[in-house]
Amino acid sequence: MPFSVNLGGLGSLMHRSGSAPSPFDAINGARLAGSQGSHPLHTVLAEELVKAADGPIVGEITLDQPARVGDGITGTIRVTATEPIAARKAALRLVGLRLDEVTRSEDHRDSEGHVTSSDHWVEVQGKLFVEDAFLEPAVPTTLEPSQRWEAKFAVPAPRLGPPTAHLGESIIAWALEVRWDVAHGHDPFVAMHLPVAQHPDLLRAGVGKQGGLSLVQGVPVGDAMIRVTSPLPVSAGTEMTVSVRWPSAPGGQKGRVELHRRTNAPNGTEGIIASAPIDPATLAGGVEVRLPVPAGSAPSFDGAGLEINYVIRVLVDRRFRGDAAIERPVGIV
Repeated sequence: MPFSVNLGGLGSLMHRSGSAPSPFDAINGARLAGSQGSHPLHTVLAEELVKAADGPIVGEITLDQPARVGDGITGTIRVTATEPIAARKAALRLVGLRLDEVTRSEDHRDSEGHVTSSDHWVEVQGKLFVEDAFLEPAVPTTLEPSQRWEAKFAVPAPRLGPPTAHLGESIIAWALEVRWDVAHGHDPFVAMHLPVAQHPDLLRAGVGKQGGLSLVQGVPVGDAMIRVTSPLPVSAGTEMTVSVRWPSAPGGQKGRVELHRRTNAPNGTEGIIASAPIDPATLAGGVEVRLPVPAGSAPSFDGAGLEINYVIRVLVDRRFRGDAAIERPVGIV
């Protein structure tokens, strides 16, 4: 029988699915899978992942102000039981999710063990990397039908992150949940998606692999200077102004100032996300360009085994020779 390769037709994909653990399991299933070379996470928002409630409980968790890495989180919990709840314990929890696209394959064999065809696909898999339970507020372990419970809370945000981030092919997401641990039964919960913003001070301090230079306006590279004259860190969806002076820049036909994204996401892509043309002859005296940072770009961070960083790269295209380039890091939030 001839060998064939199935690149993920509709028949094979009907049985493919991805998953994330509770409370991030709201869209588990076929939406978290795709054919070979696809990116199912590109159309998924972090907030879609969180299931608002499960079991005989309804309610909400609200925040007093947006959350940020290293700051405190305060707010209010309001819940009402729709049926009796009797749990061994109950607590307010901060949970962090890492969600990744991963490539999968499966061989099909005949009765003699020979591979006759192969399926290849992409599926999304997630795991919790933080599960912090707090003693305060004291959550009642038992509730009667229609019983309402309300409390204020104050808990720490992740001290060093990572922030909420959509890397395209991976997602870091956070949630606050009140969960009841029921013996030999399903655990009810009420949850909310918790956007956690990156803290600029972490970038300034050079925490992790980002480097303190990412928030320095002028960075020397040999005899060159690459300067960001607009405010740092740069917010996604805005524009940065970059000036370059490179006295020893080689001559060339064309030149560019580029914004590069770099990541270690398992199925991630790296490359140029913004570019502006320049005349290499202007580099010795200095040139200024504007680079747009695409809206939705993940903030600079590393944590939970994932990282993403950005560099400004100045490139001269030399005919019949390799390109000449210099670069510096830049912080994005």
